[in-house]
Amino acid sequence: MRKKIVAGNWKMNLNLEDGKNLVAGILAGNPALTESKQVVIAPPFIHLLQTGVQIENQQYISLGAQNCHFEASGAFTGEVSAAMLQSAGVQYVIIGHSERREYFNETDSQLAQKTDLALHNGLKVIFCCGEPLDIRDADTQNDYVAAQIKAGLFHLDATSLKDIVIAYEPIWAIGTGRTATAAQAQEMHAHIRQIVAAQYGNDVANDMSILYGGSCKPANAAELMACPDVDGGLIGGASLKAEEFLGIIDAMIKS
Repeated sequence: MRKKIVAGNWKMNLNLEDGKNLVAGILAGNPALTESKQVVIAPPFIHLLQTGVQIENQQYISLGAQNCHFEASGAFTGEVSAAMLQSAGVQYVIIGHSERREYFNETDSQLAQKTDLALHNGLKVIFCCGEPLDIRDADTQNDYVAAQIKAGLFHLDATSLKDIVIAYEPIWAIGTGRTATAAQAQEMHAHIRQIVAAQYGNDVANDMSILYGGSCKPANAAELMACPDVDGGLIGGASLKAEEFLGIIDAMIKS
């Protein structure tokens, strides 16, 4: 049985005090999480130790990081390695987020290297994929997303896939005024699962959690979570307010 997961990606937001208060607010909501319905909190690097202390007794809330470097160590000023994250108690790392791909020109080969280092250091990976507006308008999104997944993950063996979560980001529907429907989300999630199944078999594909990363809010969370191939969400803006984040978690728990 695959897990349902709601992961909060704070991006570059909140100072230490605000982050501490946000986590406290989430914990105060006391969501009824289980082994099959879990939460990941992925704050900026400076929050990791503080957030880790706050959630250390929470069995089903994991600590995530937003990125790691593609080399194990060295003269890379300002970067953070997978081994450093592991030593700080991090359990998940987001790799290949659309903002990293676009603003920092991260390549498929770099993302594959990051994935390898993360897994080698005992981290679980939330691997992001998704198409921009021109690809969606050209109706070539299926091939585009398939290429991202194949380049980033298909060098791995089937055993490694148990530590991979895929997050689908419809980049064309984020901040553009256009919205992705639940049906469109389900269609792509099913396609992603089929891509994995074709390479690794149905058992691996059916065990993999695939999260939706396209402006999920309490108002649309229940509809999205009801889709058979949507296993939760990678949440951006709505993860910065405890009440909104808890609303999405509640929709996941009820799904």
